[in-house]
Amino acid sequence: MLLQGLVTALFPQVSVRFVKEIIGKNFDNASGLEAKPAYLRQLRAVGVGMVAAAGTDLLLQSVEETDDELSETGTSDNGDRRD
Repeated sequence: MLLQGLVTALFPQVSVRFVKEIIGKNFDNASGLEAKPAYLRQLRAVGVGMVAAAGTDLLLQSVEETDDELSETGTSDNGDRRD
């Protein structure tokens, strides 16, 4: 998701081509569609949101793993033993 968000935010035309290809499987002349500048801005915003969501998820997972390791060893963050 992080990679897809980066691509969508930095290169929205790639996403536009992908959507045209998917639509083209069910509709005629889909290749003739042209993305408006507002749609490209919206795609960039979606891409930035995907990067933020994926980055937050990665950070939360790393914090959770650290908390789990501390619980297993029985020590607190400052090295004191918890009983």
